[in-house]
Amino acid sequence: MSSALPPQAASDAPAPRIYMVGGAVRDQLLGRPVQDRDWVVVGATPQWMSAQGFTPVGKDFPVFLHPQTHEEYALARTERKSGRGYKGFTVYAEPSVTLEQDLARRDLTINAIAMRQLADGRQEWIDPYGGRADLQRKRLRHVSAAFAEDPLRILRLARFAARFADFSVAEDTMALMRGMVQAGEAAHLVPERVWQELARGLMEHAPLRMFTVLHDCGALAVVLPELAQRWSQPAPQSQSQSQSQSQSQSQSQSQPAPSPTPAALQALAAAVRAQAPLAVRYACLLHGPAPHGTATSAQAQAMAARLKVPTELRELALLLARQRQAIDASLHTDAAHTLALLEHCDALRRPERFAQALWACECMAQADAALAPPLPAQSAAAKAATPAYPQRPRLLAALQAAQSVDTAPIAAQAARQGLQGPQIGAQIQAARIAAVAALLQESAQRGI
Repeated sequence: MSSALPPQAASDAPAPRIYMVGGAVRDQLLGRPVQDRDWVVVGATPQWMSAQGFTPVGKDFPVFLHPQTHEEYALARTERKSGRGYKGFTVYAEPSVTLEQDLARRDLTINAIAMRQLADGRQEWIDPYGGRADLQRKRLRHVSAAFAEDPLRILRLARFAARFADFSVAEDTMALMRGMVQAGEAAHLVPERVWQELARGLMEHAPLRMFTVLHDCGALAVVLPELAQRWSQPAPQSQSQSQSQSQSQSQSQSQPAPSPTPAALQALAAAVRAQAPLAVRYACLLHGPAPHGTATSAQAQAMAARLKVPTELRELALLLARQRQAIDASLHTDAAHTLALLEHCDALRRPERFAQALWACECMAQADAALAPPLPAQSAAAKAATPAYPQRPRLLAALQAAQSVDTAPIAAQAARQGLQGPQIGAQIQAARIAAVAALLQESAQRGI
């Protein structure tokens, strides 16, 4: 690990000091792989950095790229709140800014640790805010009250809770976040930044914790109101659970709002267990299990437009809003209706998206099963012997059968017969129905 600078001219001024900071230091202390390294330079000016061969790249504050490693080196700086939102800051970056002042502006103590490589090979750790102790205690804690000046830090902390699933949120930090939400700071978050943190959080080790933290501090209803509204619906429960709940109903009315129900997150949990990609996880987050059901097309479109969700994810969520019920009901449909479903899903042109839709449906079906009343032993054994979601392999096989039809000879033969446009299409469709029918008949004979 080297932070060496290019050769520099002799000077009477003290040489700037370079420290590795942030996530790289945290992950090194945790024994995790270090991905990107960030550096802070104390006692330097932009002119000095340029003289050493660094390339300036920062727009809002002085950040430079190292001439050999191309890693980012930022001048030590302080920030002063000057407006609403995460952009409402005035930056001060001068050689007089100390390392401790720079670390004080960071969000969490575990991200406010610095390390310097000494000439004798030893490592010097600078930890003015107790970050190493919080790592040992597995605690997410804010550095200072300045945390409240940037609402994006609510989302960042929630994402770190998803990454470090065994870390708890300090009580005073949770109280601070609740105060930020009540003061209206969360309403000033830019949608693109909300989506950026949401997407990263969905791919963390335990993304369910991200939404639990957002709910507990009150931010979920502000940044993701569509999801907060769906999660307010009651979870399905057995008769005994209903009786137990009715006995304590009067007492529960005086209790604070609970965290998001497990029912609302069961589909996402199934997607995480399956190591599903982001598109499937997003779809499972938006479309909950019964009785939450599938989000409507309007709900899916509204959330995607507000957060500026990428087109690929937006289209998958919208497809499920329109076709999930038909996919669930497709297990015993005939060849013609099966092909019609494939066409409605645009599966012949977009097979990868259709495969992701089936993956998401399987996760949602697993969520429904997890929330259903226990089955008798014999029924449970029979269910264990069948695929978790037989619609998925059945429809994938039907798609493959439909794709196997060589349409060129059919079109050529139809043209020779004087047929045109829709008539040619009808013959191609008939051939595909026949191919799907043959597959379904073979599967039935094999007991699949």
